[in-house]
Amino acid sequence: QVQFVESGGGLVQPGGSLRLSCAASGSIFSFYVMGWYRQAPGKQRELVADITIGGSTNYADSVKGRFTISRDNALKTVYLEMNSLKPEDTAVYYCNKKYSPFGWGQGTQVTVSS
Repeated sequence: QVQFVESGGGLVQPGGSLRLSCAASGSIFSFYVMGWYRQAPGKQRELVADITIGGSTNYADSVKGRFTISRDNALKTVYLEMNSLKPEDTAVYYCNKKYSPFGWGQGTQVTVSS
């Protein structure tokens, strides 16, 4: 079993930036396609970005061009660089495997508000 610890969230004004980090335990992190998910109040959790073992990326249309996902397999860490943030990006952000997710971590709260 792998556990994930997300960090880096906070309160930011519209147009601002944040960088989220996700540290994974376990020795086979580099074998997983990883994703960043978010869940806004009253909404289902959604996948916003994912990255393959080799570094290929995919993004939800709502974040394309503003968010960048990356990974460091040696550090067992996944990052999400978020720019030009909008109020609708407000959510709890989680990382996990894209396919057959493990148990969810506590997430990190991102609030975009003036």
